[in-house]
Amino acid sequence: MIISIDAGTTGVTVIAVNHEGEITARGYQEFPQHYPQPAWVEHDLEEIWQAVLSAAGKVIAQVGNNFTAIGITNQRETVGLWNRKTLVSPCKAIVWQDRRTTEILEELKVNSAINSVQQKTGLPLDPYFSASKLRWIAKNLPAIWEEVTRGEVIVGTIDTYLISRLTNGAAHLTDASNASRTQLYNIHTGDWDQELLELFDIPEHALPTIVDSSGLLATADPAAFLGIAAPITGIAGDQQAALFGQTQFDVGGAKCTYGTGAFILQNTGDKAILQDNGLITTVAWQLNGIRTFANEGSVFVAGAAVQWLRDELKIINSAEEIEALAKTVTDNGGIVFVPALTGLGAPYWIPDARGSVFGLTRGTQRGHLARATLEALAFQVKDVFDAMATTGVSLNSLRVDGGASANNLLIQIQADELQVPIERPSNLDSTALGAAYLAGLGIGYWKDLDTLSSLNPVETSFVPQSTSPEPYARWKRAVEATIAFAEN
Repeated sequence: MIISIDAGTTGVTVIAVNHEGEITARGYQEFPQHYPQPAWVEHDLEEIWQAVLSAAGKVIAQVGNNFTAIGITNQRETVGLWNRKTLVSPCKAIVWQDRRTTEILEELKVNSAINSVQQKTGLPLDPYFSASKLRWIAKNLPAIWEEVTRGEVIVGTIDTYLISRLTNGAAHLTDASNASRTQLYNIHTGDWDQELLELFDIPEHALPTIVDSSGLLATADPAAFLGIAAPITGIAGDQQAALFGQTQFDVGGAKCTYGTGAFILQNTGDKAILQDNGLITTVAWQLNGIRTFANEGSVFVAGAAVQWLRDELKIINSAEEIEALAKTVTDNGGIVFVPALTGLGAPYWIPDARGSVFGLTRGTQRGHLARATLEALAFQVKDVFDAMATTGVSLNSLRVDGGASANNLLIQIQADELQVPIERPSNLDSTALGAAYLAGLGIGYWKDLDTLSSLNPVETSFVPQSTSPEPYARWKRAVEATIAFAEN
């Protein structure tokens, strides 16, 4: 079997996948989130590694530890530092949601090189990406950065850290899909870009080697990884892995993953279509040295809004309860919720925006807020697809995955807003499956992309129904008001 590690933002999922593409075992382990200051989000790398070992241990308890290959997929943009020899991190990792680097980017705008960043990377200037996070560490933790400069401490995204741990420090690698999220990688040349490294003042020797997303990439050390001695043959950032797991191999194929955030990717083939409409251009995967690209819209808060209702407002006890609560009312009661709890992502890119609720009355109930939350998730995704329509690649249907895609009410609202059919596959673990597919492809476990296309069939289709344009129009007005509040 293939063992696939999906190191997400709030927890780690590990699955075992057999030759028929079936998940034969699953393990999951949450890890803590750290919020030292408002708008700061951090992870402890050791806690992530321990969650990997815990989740993998649960899989091994079910099916043993004899695996053909290892696939890795991960939260992207989150960046950490660790000692090259001891693998101990001198500071916490800065998470993709973190907003602390807004000032860093403002300071860099006086540098003429800043004008070429989006052209080279496909990414707008935003605290979301890794480069400004590393620049912040260099400026604010100079003693640690001196170790980076000397070559004692190395840097990387979460895939790179896990590969270091799995190989007991023998490999320092990242794949092209993860590299393309750092804002240090040139999507046209496929290499770290010297001008960008100088702009952000990052020494190239600290960065990992860039490799394909599939192939014989490294080998796990059984002493480090629970006795598993298998090659690492698949690596991809989580959203690119989900696009691969949804088998969207053809130009125009699209998927939306409803996780902590909501991430929409559309395959654009071998062409990097640069946009000025709030979309990201990213490497989807690299096979045999050939890059496939995608356009992406990133919504920062999706499932995290439901977690906020559960953990902070405590109006639900579990995320699954939100659908039933939303169904206790027939509409949103006039409520519009803009869940910009960590800023607004695509297509707005307003890092200083904060969440807002409009239309509260004395008669507002918990159900109204629950329904407005689900509508907000769907409206944010519609915003992205409206921007994506300008690429000239049409959307005929959409495949969905991620935890919140199990919510039938949410997906029906989404189909109604987009006015396209939505397909939900039999297995919602598309991210972990995508890493498994890449790993299996990399070792010949599965022959080719056509073979993979048959492994995860559609289970449920949602047909769009007629809907009023007024709720979405009110949403757009609420977003405008939220942006105006942030700017004043």
